[in-house]
Amino acid sequence: MERPKSDANTELNSNLKEQGAPAPAKKGKFGYAFGCAILASMTSILLGYDIGVMSGAAKYIKKDLKLSDVEVEVLLGILNLYSLVGSFAAGRTSDWIGRRYTIVFAASIFFVGALLMGFAMNYAFLMFGRLIAGIGVGYALMIAPVYTAEVSPASARGFLTSFPEVFINLGILLGYVSNFAFSHLSYNLSWRFMLGVGAFPSILLGILVLFMPESPRWLILQGRLADARVVLNKISGSPEEAELRLADIKKAAGIPESCNDDVVTITKQSHGEGIWKELLLRPLPAVRRILLTAVGFHFFQQASGIDSVVLYSPTIFEKAGIHSDNAQLGTTVAVGFTKTLFILVATVFLDRVGRRPLLLSSVGGMIVSLASLGLGLTVINQHEGETIEWAVALSIASVLFYVAFFSIGLGPITWVYTSEIFPLRLRAQGASIGVAVNRVTSGVLTMTFISLYKAITIGGSFFLYGGIAAAALVFFYTCLPETRGKTLEETCKLFGLNTDEIEEEGELQMVKGTEGGTKVAK
Repeated sequence: MERPKSDANTELNSNLKEQGAPAPAKKGKFGYAFGCAILASMTSILLGYDIGVMSGAAKYIKKDLKLSDVEVEVLLGILNLYSLVGSFAAGRTSDWIGRRYTIVFAASIFFVGALLMGFAMNYAFLMFGRLIAGIGVGYALMIAPVYTAEVSPASARGFLTSFPEVFINLGILLGYVSNFAFSHLSYNLSWRFMLGVGAFPSILLGILVLFMPESPRWLILQGRLADARVVLNKISGSPEEAELRLADIKKAAGIPESCNDDVVTITKQSHGEGIWKELLLRPLPAVRRILLTAVGFHFFQQASGIDSVVLYSPTIFEKAGIHSDNAQLGTTVAVGFTKTLFILVATVFLDRVGRRPLLLSSVGGMIVSLASLGLGLTVINQHEGETIEWAVALSIASVLFYVAFFSIGLGPITWVYTSEIFPLRLRAQGASIGVAVNRVTSGVLTMTFISLYKAITIGGSFFLYGGIAAAALVFFYTCLPETRGKTLEETCKLFGLNTDEIEEEGELQMVKGTEGGTKVAK
């Protein structure tokens, strides 16, 4: 006779608990985690919109404000360097005020920056607006994947943590559409509408995020065990799984499992104090390996040329033989659709296929696409004044294939992987270092692209990016273990980190308080 479902589920959860694995998530609970991931990841739309809209707005800004090529390079790339302020500050801010309010803060800063850019009357005012917007982007890039990773169940973390890249792509597409929509206005109005419209998504985002729960891992770091248990019950498949996850996070935070108080007062190490020392000055060998992996990931994601392709796609298509502004912007919209479509493919396969297979396939395809693009543009450049149809077609197809391969692997997996490999106490500020490297690399490439292709030809530029992508393939193949299906508390062990070691670095000892609670001090 078949046993009742409830008995079977109880036995399954019990077995899973004995094995140290979380129970399968119920559909409703997964839906709650899904909603949280969507809202958190929407912050990434801010960066995507700026990248997409600036690719087209730059043409009109240059004509309206009469800028030189160098001033255009600086204008497009400087936001990445400005975002360093936000990305470095975001780690400590999110440890201090929480992940949720950091997202609200990011949206508020970008809102102000977008308005300033929209109302800018000269180059200096425009650069000031980009400074403010850049700080907001830095905050958003760091906090979105960290929050999403911390609320996601292990079985769906790759899917959910890839959402920030999905929204970057959606933002790029919206920026391209905005370019096309406002391109028919006069020069002095078109780019102002393109940039100013970016303020509206940040308003909606700031309001919606207030309905999200706080990260349970941050709550536990603050000693708020009862609040963390409430959130875990909402995002876990069963009460047993919630308790198991609570025990794992308490262990990672250095709080003894025997401590069952609802509120624990932590007097040290609760707001990120001393983390930079553990990451940079005297890191454990395994922590050093984790940090180098994250830094390498972010460096290669940008050094392989993605922002140069996206930001300067109208210029690339012009060099490929498309001279009409409308045709250039229309083809650029096709790039945005392709990039967005294939990121959705990645979200489906990240937790089914795994990180490594998708990543290696992605980078391999990027190498071939960059080589083909370099070949097509070189042929066109050598036959200036002639129309070489096969070279034009090859160049356009190569751009589309390049963004497609980037979107199925290197794009989303960078954010997924680097948000899940750091141990709990080091995660926020470790992730901020990775984002800082990401933005510096992007800023250097986008601020030098015009000068680079004038020095070594535009085809040579993409051959160079292809060589960097080849180096990335070697790095990823030799240095990255697979993290699919692992909990956040398990992933750092893949790098040789003993959880007892990291607990000793920030060890928390229990001291009985005077009012019935428990105080934890270093």
